[in-house]
Amino acid sequence: MDNTKLYAYASNVRRKIVQMVFDAQSGHPGGSLGAADILTTLYFDEMDISEENLNSTKRDRFVLSKGHTSPALYAVLDEKGLLKEDLKTFRQLNSNLQGHPNMNEVPGVDMSTGSLGQGVSAAVGMAIANKLDQVPYRVYALVGDGESEEGIVWEAMMAAAHYNLDNLCVIFDQNGLQIDGNVQDVIGPLPLKEKAEAFGLHAVECDGHDYDALKAAFREARETKGKPTAIIAHTVKGKGVSFMENNYAWHGSAPNAEQFEQAMKDLKEEG
Repeated sequence: MDNTKLYAYASNVRRKIVQMVFDAQSGHPGGSLGAADILTTLYFDEMDISEENLNSTKRDRFVLSKGHTSPALYAVLDEKGLLKEDLKTFRQLNSNLQGHPNMNEVPGVDMSTGSLGQGVSAAVGMAIANKLDQVPYRVYALVGDGESEEGIVWEAMMAAAHYNLDNLCVIFDQNGLQIDGNVQDVIGPLPLKEKAEAFGLHAVECDGHDYDALKAAFREARETKGKPTAIIAHTVKGKGVSFMENNYAWHGSAPNAEQFEQAMKDLKEEG
């Protein structure tokens, strides 16, 4: 897809993220805004997913391991015309659009997530199933760099390499921040590329806001045979909103009315 169209979709996704979190006065805007370009590229350029095959097993799968960034997933599904829920119900009582995605209630959500680190294990299971069924569909998982402090992530990566899951692509959203501050100050999981390679994966780094770089990384993942691929995508937490960018305080905070107006102004100018 043309980059101009991807940029327009991503701009709409970011505005929807901010609107959802503001309406709910709850949610995680920082990481959602930062991951918007990755998810937009996945859903509009890379993955085989459409309204026609949404409920079919014969399509690519996506696991949002960092489940608290559900606003980004809901916004992308809505932008692609796959979401049947009203975004205004996000995090409201009796809504299917919970703070963490629920595969039993929302078509298009391929795995219920929220317990950090477990998404990669689920994606590994999906990729193994596709290998056993001899189907060509791919599995993608998005993991936070703070989330990569969880040991289960690396156990799953070892399994992925052991079973030669070249149909699996794990994307690390490396924005350098988590709820408690700088990732390196909390535990220090870097360098992710070298760690992924040590665990037996093919690894590539890219700018997580550059559509050409993302496309090239996904293409390299598809073309890599015999082992899974890890993409380390460097992103800006809060991307597109001036006062949220690179500010860990916006990991899980909702804007007030004045901040909301400024955020939407920033995103209007960006779009």
